[in-house]
Amino acid sequence: MDYIAFSQKFFAATGIPVDLLCEGRPVYSSLGELIGFISNENWPLYPPSRNPEITSIDPDLEHGHVKIEGTPYDLFIGPTFTSSISEALVDKFMADSKIPSAYREAIAELLYAIPITSHPQFLRYLLFLHLCLNGKNAQVEDFYAEEQGAAFTRETRILDKAVDDKENENSRSSYAFEQELYHYVRQGDTNRLRSFLEQVREFPSEGKTAHSPLRHAKNQFIALAAKVGVLAAIPSGVDEERVYQLTDLYMMECEQLRTIEEVHRLQYIMLMDFCDRAGAAKLPKGVSTEIYRCMTYIQNHTNMPIGVEDVAGQVHCSSSHLMRRFKKELGMSVGDYITQCKLEEACALLVYSNRSLAEISAYLGYSSQSYFQNVFKKHFGLTPMQYRKQNQIAK
Repeated sequence: MDYIAFSQKFFAATGIPVDLLCEGRPVYSSLGELIGFISNENWPLYPPSRNPEITSIDPDLEHGHVKIEGTPYDLFIGPTFTSSISEALVDKFMADSKIPSAYREAIAELLYAIPITSHPQFLRYLLFLHLCLNGKNAQVEDFYAEEQGAAFTRETRILDKAVDDKENENSRSSYAFEQELYHYVRQGDTNRLRSFLEQVREFPSEGKTAHSPLRHAKNQFIALAAKVGVLAAIPSGVDEERVYQLTDLYMMECEQLRTIEEVHRLQYIMLMDFCDRAGAAKLPKGVSTEIYRCMTYIQNHTNMPIGVEDVAGQVHCSSSHLMRRFKKELGMSVGDYITQCKLEEACALLVYSNRSLAEISAYLGYSSQSYFQNVFKKHFGLTPMQYRKQNQIAK
């Protein structure tokens, strides 16, 4: 296949920019072709966690990556925007793409011409490209899929919890459910939100809101979108105007759906999208792509005994180089950040689960319960049990 011609046709049909790389070196760029500038620098390609995948660390500048399997080619699409572009986003795009300032006016004009694209529609574009280029029919859910080992471990924990709840006649109220859901979104913790949503399987029923089951599902979606935006995304630091714009877009997209399954799928995407944005809003300014990847890796492996070498391996650099970069950008050591993430998960487990201190400390990889208690009290000024009593919602 002529991949350059394919890239050109996709851009012409959708208005979404395309960059084609061969062994990491750019060979075609939609925007570069229009302004007469194509960088010769190799892109910092990392082993993809899945194919296709979303590669942007800023939810306002969404990019996607499709590895063309069996070839040296990688295809990137984006950026796309879910709402009107700002001057700040133009500057950020130019900085991330290393485009000389002399091209700013031309680039700004081209970016403003890119059609506004919702997050779900962007995912569908990536799935279409994956089907065309690799002959594989992936699903939207695959963007959020876990590795097999992690999924097995999670399913085991879910089963244990379900059995425990039945034996102890525990039930989850609608209010407690929503508070836990909003907590994970506010924290920007997509890993725990994903596990939580798969654990509950379906949302607690809050009565009948329409005669039609489909209309009822849409009404619930609209109510949830509004509440998640106001009660979770905005408090986490996501721009207020952007939250309302996204809420409107998701509501309009929901109204176009024809099945309950489609509504539930969009609901999952919407929650993960808000959670991603909350996580991005919590990031300190000036954090590089490499350090963000390290932060994400640490956040997703709090139940494993990881060290500096494990984290450095994610960005293919030496431990000493990572420690210097990490300290410079975040103001703390890698070890301190690992501890912080473990303690944040400990807080969630104390508030939203009935696990004992021994179970929590073992799950988080502490050598003993007493050591876990000492670390927790030193950090929060409270023992784990005092923290649980002050914050746990009655179930």
